[in-house]
Amino acid sequence: MPLLAAALLLHAAPATPAAQWVTYDPPAGAANGRHVVMLSGDEEYRSEESLPQLGKILSQRHGFRATVLFSQDPDTTINPNNQTNVPGMHLLAGADLVINQFRFRELPDEDMKHFVDYLNSGKPMIVVRTATHAFHYTRNRQSPYARYSWDHRGEGWRGGFGAVTIGETWTFHHGDHGKEAARGLVDGKNRRHPILREVFDVFGPSDVYGVSPTFPNDAVVLMHGLTLVGMKPEDPPNLKKSLMPMIWLRDYRGETGNVSTLLCTTIGASIDMASEDLRRLFINACYHLTGLEVPARADATPIGEFNPSMFGFNTFRRGVKVADHALP
Repeated sequence: MPLLAAALLLHAAPATPAAQWVTYDPPAGAANGRHVVMLSGDEEYRSEESLPQLGKILSQRHGFRATVLFSQDPDTTINPNNQTNVPGMHLLAGADLVINQFRFRELPDEDMKHFVDYLNSGKPMIVVRTATHAFHYTRNRQSPYARYSWDHRGEGWRGGFGAVTIGETWTFHHGDHGKEAARGLVDGKNRRHPILREVFDVFGPSDVYGVSPTFPNDAVVLMHGLTLVGMKPEDPPNLKKSLMPMIWLRDYRGETGNVSTLLCTTIGASIDMASEDLRRLFINACYHLTGLEVPARADATPIGEFNPSMFGFNTFRRGVKVADHALP
């Protein structure tokens, strides 16, 4: 009878819900009191690989609490092509910093409200690569948040989230995409900025985005993108192509009057994050934007193996669950 009762109890016990997001807590005694929430959701640049690695580095080497949210299917299988399902958006309310690497998402209004509330809170945000065009409203054009769509044409929100906040929406590939990589050149005037501390050698295969003629005068450019004639770090520059702003800071006054500092970086594909100095720049930015002193030389060593995939549509690793990104 005791065995039968135990079996019945086991049968009746509810299943543990599958993890819908992953949180990396710092080692005991190492917490710095800051929580970074990262938004992974782009079809091409494999943020579902790079942001978990960045979260591990931030937590295990620098004391941040780091949470990664993923575009996923209902069974928690990561699916960058699912543009409408990113569980955990309510966690932005407790974030000290958000790293946004969305592309063409259209979240349910109740989830998008959490994003907008954070944006208007006065807290900082890092806008990565495709997040210049983070949202694309095609299903519910009557949504109160449809103005965040990258192609919005209404007065006051022309160009959507990217244009209004960091001063740029999607424009064009300045480098020949997939054929011309990019190097980052530090802006001389801002070379002593803390975000650039010990950042010298930045290389990314993902090429340089162009900017529009209306690029904002109040942007503080930290790094420019130099187009190369090939895809290797040693390839020479394409002297026929001008430099483009690649990493910049800009303040945004939200709809509630609060002012946020935003960092935009149009380099940041998973394969780009193989660059140690680019990882260091992201780490430095997390310190600086959350009010912490940037280390003399931030440790950017990966946690475990980090073998980032090349960018591409429909080339993501199939069958990966959110829980697969948890630390052992």
